[in-house]
Amino acid sequence: MGELSRAHLGMLLWALLVGLSFPVVGLLAELPPLLLTALRFLVACVALGWLVRGEVAFLPRGRQWWLYGLLGACLAGFFGAMFWAAHHATALAMATLFVSVPLLAYLIGLPFGVERLGRWLPATLALGALGALGLALAEARGDASGLAFGRGEAVFFLGCVASACYPVLSKWGLSRGWLPESAALRTFWSLACGALLVGVAGLLLESPMRLAGLAWRDALLIVYLGLGSSALTFWLLQRATAVLSPAGVTAYGYLVPFVSMLLLFVQSPSRIDWAWLPGSLLVLLAMGLLFRQGRREQRG
Repeated sequence: MGELSRAHLGMLLWALLVGLSFPVVGLLAELPPLLLTALRFLVACVALGWLVRGEVAFLPRGRQWWLYGLLGACLAGFFGAMFWAAHHATALAMATLFVSVPLLAYLIGLPFGVERLGRWLPATLALGALGALGLALAEARGDASGLAFGRGEAVFFLGCVASACYPVLSKWGLSRGWLPESAALRTFWSLACGALLVGVAGLLLESPMRLAGLAWRDALLIVYLGLGSSALTFWLLQRATAVLSPAGVTAYGYLVPFVSMLLLFVQSPSRIDWAWLPGSLLVLLAMGLLFRQGRREQRG
């Protein structure tokens, strides 16, 4: 199996893990979200630290420090904006704005030299965004009244920009030789910086005393999220970034609502209807086109 195929398969696993993590996060809704995210990142760092402890260039050097700081700021910015906007924006509006991340990654990547100007990629990304939006509307049962743009939506859009910058900066740092080839090492330090920044924000904005009621079941869920939904997912993303373009990597976010849809059907089969079909077909078509074009470019 080639490197490109492994990257695509890894991102398919990424979409599955992210889609399955949302119900788990819902079980921890009573805990402070920023501090919870910091704990998840710390668990991920412990696991990744055990893997990369023998790396020759374990400690960052020179410009690597500020680049990892920027990557950590991207993570902190996205999660911070998401949790804040969750109380000031509708779920449909946030889902609609999130489909812009691959297109944002493409536009931001152009001046950084990690994306190539063309027509097929923006068109394919727009196709996938349309499909993901269709799935979001199907989830809302066709009620578009939740679509609005206010302060909460503006903050979440800035979080989407931060999320799009993460693979762009990673690819840019790799292309200039400023980041190590080890995906695990890049994941470790970006998550470590993100944990520090999110943790500081959580201490300033949330009450750490709310963690006193942490039950053993909550602790197990945090460990699961730290290992499966942070360490593994960000490692898969970093590994794919070395092979795919930032837009190609973030385009797998279109599959997350598709995975959530399948999980919803398992839990509530009565909700299956034709409203889900157009969005599903468009998402699958877009991902198939991205994979086909990637194989074509590799052969070229």
